Amino acid sequence: MEKAYKTMTSSGAANLVAGIVMIVAGIAAGVITIINGARLLKNRNEIIF
Repeated sequence: MEKAYKTMTSSGAANLVAGIVMIVAGIAAGVITIINGARLLKNRNEIIF
């Protein structure tokens, strides 16, 4: 019984870490997208003839 508990505990911890990593990666991707969009809007007169 104890072996199953340890396995579930480590699996839960791994899932928690994976979730945190995904949240951080999503936020980083969103910030990069917003920054690139702002740069495009700032320089749209130079891009469109």
